Amino acid sequence: MAKPASSAVASGAGGRGPAHHRTHLLLLLLVAVAACASTAGFLLRGVLLDPCDARGGSSAVATARTVADAGSPLGFMRSKTVLLVSHELSLSGGPLLLMELAFLLRKVGSQVVWITNQRSEEKNDVTYSLEHKMLSHGVQVLPARGQEAINTALKADLVILNTAVAGKWLDPVLKDHVPQVLPKILWWIHEMRGHYFKLEFVKHLPLVAGAMIDSHTTAEYWKTRTHDRLKIQMPQTYVVHLGNSKELMEVAEDNVARRVLREHIRESLGVQSEDLLFAIINSVSRGKGQDLFLQAFYQSFQLIQQSKLKVPTMHAVVVGSDINAQTKFEAQLREFVMKNGIQDRVHFVNKTLAVAPYLAAIDVLVQNSQARGECFGRITIEAMSFKLPVLGTAAGGTTEIVLDGSTGLLHPAGKEGVASLAKNIVRLASHVEQRVAMGKKGYDRVKERFMEHHMADRIAVVLKEVLQKSREHSHS
Repeated sequence: MAKPASSAVASGAGGRGPAHHRTHLLLLLLVAVAACASTAGFLLRGVLLDPCDARGGSSAVATARTVADAGSPLGFMRSKTVLLVSHELSLSGGPLLLMELAFLLRKVGSQVVWITNQRSEEKNDVTYSLEHKMLSHGVQVLPARGQEAINTALKADLVILNTAVAGKWLDPVLKDHVPQVLPKILWWIHEMRGHYFKLEFVKHLPLVAGAMIDSHTTAEYWKTRTHDRLKIQMPQTYVVHLGNSKELMEVAEDNVARRVLREHIRESLGVQSEDLLFAIINSVSRGKGQDLFLQAFYQSFQLIQQSKLKVPTMHAVVVGSDINAQTKFEAQLREFVMKNGIQDRVHFVNKTLAVAPYLAAIDVLVQNSQARGECFGRITIEAMSFKLPVLGTAAGGTTEIVLDGSTGLLHPAGKEGVASLAKNIVRLASHVEQRVAMGKKGYDRVKERFMEHHMADRIAVVLKEVLQKSREHSHS
């Protein structure tokens, strides 16, 4: 199997002059840094050097931001105090989305305070970097417990709890003050898994000002599950689809950057420019369906052989591996690959913040999350911005993003979806015009519905209503 792209890229390209090589590699690295355009990359970029954090340059930048954001839909949040409570601070989707909202609020002049409920006492480079990034953007970081946390919650105009697990912060910290804070809480929920439906987490849900959820499918699931299992009612619930960052779109729409990234990632994987790459980009776990994807990928070879089709050389790329701490599940994936003799066609890539280079390098994204699927699945809209067709499970938020037969193809979740996914792989492998057309329609759909400004517009509507409810409650 090809070595992880990170090490392969570092080794460079052979057969060229040193000066050309250095220039080419420098361009790649610069673009790759700019292309850390998953939410994680967007947030971590500039940790070591932020324009507001160096040599007194903050005033000019602040003035420019004020002018640039004068027309922001979140402008009404200027001077408002917002407390953000996250169950953890990590590179997972929930905390990073909350940080993105924190920065949007800071840009319009909100006072933003961050609390991490389950913060590890051990020194952690990721936590340190994320906290530094927040501080450099003017976000205050407080300990989860103590009088300062209580005082901030009481004086805040708005409190946002991020994820269901964040509800565990309320009673142990606020204690007798919980009833005063509940009417100004917006609960942002991203989870779809059943183990989050515990009364100890969400018992206060019926009394908060509102819940914000990333997809209609997830919102309906929470409404039904809380009623049937926990015997409680959901509050006013708002569905807010996510959007791509401006940084990601800049890379996706830069033909030179995409070409350079495509060339080098493919070189690192040992694949040719004309080869066809299907990629699944998620943390490696059974719920994300890498095992079923590889089964479908293997079956697709058999279908091609049976039908005597002529297709480009196909490869599968699994981005999200952990080469230093392989799980039992990942060991099973690698064993399947070896057993079926497809090790020259399957490439495992270690976890990375730089998702954009792989989106530039591949031809099709596979979103194979199982059971109830993804709550939303931001990698899906990121891939569509690169004009990639998506092969996704017909579950969760994916059904609200991918238009079956138009921007991609959907297949059932579970083992029964393997044969369908294999057929869809063959279909896109043998019809280049369909790949191109679906990719173009996916890009158009992103531009129409899933941009950062769309997300800001949707969140602004929610925050206005929640603030109004909070004011009415305080006056009653």
